[in-house]
Amino acid sequence: MVRSDVPRGGYASATTRRGVPVAAPPRRSGVLQEVTDEKTIPEREAVPLLEPREGIPAVIEAPGELAAAVAAFAAGHGPVAVDAERASGYRYSGRAYLVQLRRAGAGTVLIDPVCCPDLAALDAALADTEIVLHAASQDLPCLAELGLRPRLLFDTELAGRLLGYERVGLGTMVETVLGLRLEKGHSAADWSTRPLPEDWLRYAALDVEVLVELRDALRDELAAAGKLEWAEEEFSAVLATPLPAPRSDPWRRTSGIHKVRSLRGLAVVRELWNLRDRLAREADLAPGRVLPDSAIVTAALEIPRTTKGLTEIAPFTGRSARRHMREWLAAIGRARGLPDTQLPQPSTPGDGPPPANRWADRDPAAARRLAAARTVVAALADEHRMPTENLLQPDAVRRLTWEPPEVIDDESIADRLRGLGARSWQIRLTARPMAKALTRLETKGEV
Repeated sequence: MVRSDVPRGGYASATTRRGVPVAAPPRRSGVLQEVTDEKTIPEREAVPLLEPREGIPAVIEAPGELAAAVAAFAAGHGPVAVDAERASGYRYSGRAYLVQLRRAGAGTVLIDPVCCPDLAALDAALADTEIVLHAASQDLPCLAELGLRPRLLFDTELAGRLLGYERVGLGTMVETVLGLRLEKGHSAADWSTRPLPEDWLRYAALDVEVLVELRDALRDELAAAGKLEWAEEEFSAVLATPLPAPRSDPWRRTSGIHKVRSLRGLAVVRELWNLRDRLAREADLAPGRVLPDSAIVTAALEIPRTTKGLTEIAPFTGRSARRHMREWLAAIGRARGLPDTQLPQPSTPGDGPPPANRWADRDPAAARRLAAARTVVAALADEHRMPTENLLQPDAVRRLTWEPPEVIDDESIADRLRGLGARSWQIRLTARPMAKALTRLETKGEV
């Protein structure tokens, strides 16, 4: 029975699993586990995590404190849970403003990377250690900026996807697998705030409190499902994935740009976007806090010529935008004065296939190949209980079916998938049924 009195520095529990208090046996994807007598284990309320086991650690802000933490983690044992907090939506950069780590034998540390921007010594101490992250691709870039580059990874979110969990957010996974509840808190907060409030620090420490225990449970599930090797390949692929190259025309991703039909209007979007980006970068503010996308699109539709006309667009009257009124008008003026030959075109050709919804008109045979391949992937994903995009990347499916091998067989499809970045386990599952489906279309004369 769960106690109602929860002591400070801990959490209420009915029993323990792997040394971690839990409220009930783990549940998968909201479905009650079946037991041998064909009854089900009743749902129980999850136990809330209220405080870190050792309390809220002081934030490390000095080189000496960091050196002591490095020594403690080098002397610890087992995987290291890591998380990072950014200021998305507040700051221009994607840098980390807090790094949390936890390891058995070392406890939890909170590092202020503004004061301690070089974690190379910590990276060296953990060179041969498995790092546990949740949604690793989100945190790896900002950790790399600090010199922390994992060589071994366990991604609990990705593990959850491979195991077929319907919801893979950290809080949901902890509750479903461990029977513990992480309070919703401050993930969307401005972590560049200084000093950081105590309740934010508590939230940050709790994010790594049971991450290793979650890893242990998921690893056991992966092994039992015959998916551990698949997961290890996926984790290695995450670490090997390079940072995306900068977009050639990032302004084209302005929200609502589809409303702008004229080339002159697109030029206005481009000029305002570039100016906003420069101002945001210089002030280290999220671009939307300098000027929202909606204001850029409205200005591109109306193309005002005067300050009065520009201030009739509401967002331009905000304090941040009003400060740069002359620059906004000058940017619009530059777009208005461009010769027709310098106006941006509606779209730029990409390096891949066109959008799939255009295939039926442009290449009906390719559209049929895509439909057949998607059917194969969907069936296999259902069989192996995982999302289709984790069984095989949608981009690989599109590229394969847009430009298939001249001779379609198991080997040629496997080679093509390998060249498109598919992992060995994905190729083993998909190459033969994919070749069979595409060959069937050829036999019917549909390609």
